[in-house]
Amino acid sequence: MIPVLLGLGLLSLGNALVSPDGTGRLPAMGWNSWNEYACNISDDVFLRVADLMVELGLKDLGYQYVNIDDCWSVKGTTRDSVTGRIIPDPVKFPGGIKQVADEVHARGLKLGIYGDAGTQTCGGYPGSLGYEEVDAAAWSEWGVDCECFPSPFRSTDKGRKGLTKEDLLETQDLKYDNCNVPQEWVDVPYMHPDNGGSPDGNVPPGYDWSTSNSSTRYNRMRDALLAQDRTIQYSLCIWGHADVVSWGNDTGHSWRMYSDIYPAWTGTHQGSLGLMPILNQAAFYWNVSGFWGHNDWDMLEVGNGNLTLEENRSHFALWAALKSPLVIGTKLDGIRPEILAILKNEELIAFNQDPVYGTGARPYRWDRVGNETHPADYWAGSSSKGVHVFLLNTEEEEEEMEVTFSEVPGLQQVGSAIDAGGPYLVHDMWTGEDIGIFSDLVALRVKRHDTVAVRITTADGKKDMVNL
Repeated sequence: MIPVLLGLGLLSLGNALVSPDGTGRLPAMGWNSWNEYACNISDDVFLRVADLMVELGLKDLGYQYVNIDDCWSVKGTTRDSVTGRIIPDPVKFPGGIKQVADEVHARGLKLGIYGDAGTQTCGGYPGSLGYEEVDAAAWSEWGVDCECFPSPFRSTDKGRKGLTKEDLLETQDLKYDNCNVPQEWVDVPYMHPDNGGSPDGNVPPGYDWSTSNSSTRYNRMRDALLAQDRTIQYSLCIWGHADVVSWGNDTGHSWRMYSDIYPAWTGTHQGSLGLMPILNQAAFYWNVSGFWGHNDWDMLEVGNGNLTLEENRSHFALWAALKSPLVIGTKLDGIRPEILAILKNEELIAFNQDPVYGTGARPYRWDRVGNETHPADYWAGSSSKGVHVFLLNTEEEEEEMEVTFSEVPGLQQVGSAIDAGGPYLVHDMWTGEDIGIFSDLVALRVKRHDTVAVRITTADGKKDMVNL
């Protein structure tokens, strides 16, 4: 069953934020402090994480951002009385944010910071509404050492050349949240279109969310960032509100699509969602992002809570398949080897970061549309290495799942007399080994809550497939 996507189409990238150094073209990869540390942060935390990202080999695989989340400043609405700038907490960061940035850059990594499009952050620290230019300038200044980028530019501009490898260390990331919004900035009532549904009926017919208060707030920070002399990757943490899929690509490099994540297989916890409700929502928006703009299904909970090994595998495989940013949210110090192995799976990372195919995997054989416990379990997507299939077992016991080649979107051999049934070479993306050559179908055993990830090519290993 191929579901109708209720009018959702691939976003036009005509106005996408396109940076001369490539920042934002592919989903971001890095580490974020919130899931593990919340407000219990300090400069030592981030420098230790930076060291571990290098020592554990995560940097070499593309994880590059060390992201400071909420609680990094003096609490309340206090700002510097002279400059108007947010004041970093002098106990947590005695040398300021710039010192942390310099040391992170020295390790070949990039620094991320957190802000909010309201008067205060979700934790009650100074927000940036009304201070966009001041805060963007401060963040830019704190991250500069010796070389600077030109500002990000629109895709209608001409590219700039001459950037060096050292320039790449000057990119920052901004996670921009959506708490404590004053009444005068609140939009018309909006209900998140759960399960691919429609916005709340109170929204006036033909309402243009691209000119809404929400888009205006986020665009003000976009413009402030564009005015700086460095590239700052811009992540909109707007929880899928205000129909962000209709304007997010014009505003930032990625946009949060749903509620906060929680390390549970299904269900909710104090407003946060388990993996399956989020994946169910993602099935309706698989074709809304691509190069230069990405659906963000929230940080990775791999290694957290009571998730089983198989559930951790499914979480990482499907977030990679969706081409969501891959931002680690677990403690790296003392990380279990089996969890680190999941986060370091080179083939899944390669699919997420593929330089040729920007669209993520799509659901097919979708028999239970809109089910938050048993979402789509058959997914397929193309990469420069072949066609990939992801088999998710949402049942409570091991299942046999069949990949019928004629059903897999995009699985056709160009200019070949062989029909859609193959033969095809099937490769296991978890083990890195070939499973074998099959015609018509391949049946695979999938453990409870696990995800099998395979790459399919022609029998001789060629990748001459039709794009998904």
